[in-house]
Order: sequence, then structure tokens, then C-alpha cells
Amino acid sequence: MKDVTFGQYYPRDSFVHRLDPRMKFLFLIAYIVAIFLATNFYGLAVCTAVLIVIIALARIPFGKVLRSIRGILVLLVFTALLNILFVDGETVYAQWWIFVITREGLLFAALLSLRLVLLVLCSSMLTFTTTPVSLTDGVESLLTPLKWIKLPVHALALVMSIALRMIPVLMDEVDRIKNAQRARGADLDRGGLMHKIRTTIPILVPLVLSALRRADELGDAMDARCYMGDKHRTKYKKLHFTWRDLLAFLVGAALITGVVLLRIYLPAPF
Repeated sequence: MKDVTFGQYYPRDSFVHRLDPRMKFLFLIAYIVAIFLATNFYGLAVCTAVLIVIIALARIPFGKVLRSIRGILVLLVFTALLNILFVDGETVYAQWWIFVITREGLLFAALLSLRLVLLVLCSSMLTFTTTPVSLTDGVESLLTPLKWIKLPVHALALVMSIALRMIPVLMDEVDRIKNAQRARGADLDRGGLMHKIRTTIPILVPLVLSALRRADELGDAMDARCYMGDKHRTKYKKLHFTWRDLLAFLVGAALITGVVLLRIYLPAPF
């Protein structure tokens, strides 16, 4: 559980950390759009190069960032196998019963897997370089126009911030519950699939109770501090766009433009 890195903040005084959280959100959206616009490996290679530069500028260890992929390894393997075994193509390498391995299936599986990896890594970089408070302020500022239709923007941003903050806390709680169950003689590491499913019940029940207790304590703490939502609420830190944010905006626009040009002039390999 300690390898779960999504939702964790990695403190650094870097170029990426000092970016405005609103620009980070907008750049993340532009990056995701570029990932799905890329229909060949050239476009994904450009996206990968941009991500590597971002990680280097943020001064976060590559190993810590790559650990974000561990949570989707099962999904990666499952989707890759489906595409390898069931995607038809002209160049057939092997065939048995309803399964067929083709060149097009292998290329499509590799393309889709790389997309998923880049998607998870770029999303993790947002939480690595932005505090939960900054995330809340950025989301609330971006969604300000929705207040005109009476949407509780501040409440939505607060819920998102608390959810991100609780991810590592609940992971630590799961680790403590597992250690407590092992101390009582529970065998959580061995056995078949059904045995492991049954052993999750003694973990899920205290985890849900712990989450409810933390939510109740958080609500009491907010009431004790006279928290009243966004009504007449001021900000201690004001968000301001700087030259760094302008540079990030230009990089995001150039990334989408480059991927679109590569998509037009270099067709997909399948």
C-alpha cells in the first residue's frame, strides 16, 4: 500500500511547483487531449518527451513517479491481452481457435498501453506538485462561472480536495489493519483467489468504520472552527498568473498542434 503514490504531494521548490494550479489543470486537460489525439507512436513519443521534461523540472525522482503505474498493472495486462488476441489484421503471426495474434493487434495493444501509462503518470504529476489546498483553490476558480447557475462550486472543490487528501491516509489505514489481522493469526498472503476474497472482509469492515469515524471527526472540526462554506469567505493566498503560466500555456498549445500535425502527415500504423 505504500507504493500507492496518487494523491500524495512531494514538496519541492521547482518550476512546476510554482505554477498556478489553474494552469496545471488546463495543461493536464491539454495533455490528455494530446494523448488521445495521437494515433501513432510519433505523437506519443512527443507526449512522453514532454512528460519527462516536466518530471525533470519538478525534480521528483523518476522511480517514485513510475510507481504510480503499479495500481493499473492488472488493467494494463488485461487490455493488452484482449487487443493482442482479438484484434484482426492482415499480418497474422499465430492463430488458434478464436484467438489470433496479428501485427496490427500487437501495435494497437502497445499504443493503448502507452496511452494508459502516460495518462496515469501525468495525472500523478498534478498531485505530486500541487498541495490539496491549491487544488481546491484552482478547481474553485476554474468553475466560478458555474456559480451563475447556482452550482455549489466551493463544496465540489472541497470534496475533491478532501478525497485526494484521504487517499494516502486510507492506504496507511489499510496497512495498519492488515498488520493487526496478521498479529491475530490471519493468513492474508497465501491461498487461492476465493481465500483472498474472503480475507478482504475483515479488512473492509474496519476500513469503512475508520473512514466514517474520520469523516465525523472532520465534520466536528469544521463546525468547531465555524466553517460556513463559501459564504463571505476570503482567500489567504491569491492566485496570479505569471510568465511561467504563459510558458506552460504555450507548451500545451504547441503539444496539441504538433500531435495533430503528426496525425495528419504520419498515418496510424494499423
